[in-house]
Amino acid sequence: LPQVAADTIKPRLGLQGRAVILTFGLLEPDKGCGSIIEAMPAVVAAVPTALYVVLGATDPNSLAREGDSYRASLEAMVAARGLTQNVKFVDRFVGRVELGNWLEAADIIATPYPDLDQTVAATLSFAMAAGKAIVSTPYAYAVEMLSPDRGRLVSPGSPEALSAAFIELLGDTELRAAMGRRAYQHSRNMVWWEV
Repeated sequence: LPQVAADTIKPRLGLQGRAVILTFGLLEPDKGCGSIIEAMPAVVAAVPTALYVVLGATDPNSLAREGDSYRASLEAMVAARGLTQNVKFVDRFVGRVELGNWLEAADIIATPYPDLDQTVAATLSFAMAAGKAIVSTPYAYAVEMLSPDRGRLVSPGSPEALSAAFIELLGDTELRAAMGRRAYQHSRNMVWWEV
């Protein structure tokens, strides 16, 4: 993906005027989406235009085991916190081109995974390749890829740490852009023609 300003892409997705935080991929409990929803009231209080987008269909294995109970629990959390205008679920699989649009439209991409032993994360690689500011828990791959200053690492299971990072980055366009540029440059050896 070319590195572009998020505001130039947002109108394509009906996101104009919104400060977009994105998670994407097959939805399952190990994505950490609940932590972001818990963080959102503080984020919205500081940045009223904040919108958390949960992009992706429910993982087919989870769906077969327990139905769509995880998504339903997240939707209930959103309703209980009065966040229906600040959290958007896109409950479907998106193709490569549409995924590119969502990545380019995001201001921040989050990977708050609770499993700190995770050794790879395609979502993190995609976020870096899109040149986005990234907020993540310090799972093994994130520590390797985002250290020292290519992203913001926060304590797992801490909505307070997430909200502080989101508020800081959404409030500082230059910091967000610089972080995204460093991530983008670091990811150049992972693009397909290099692989």
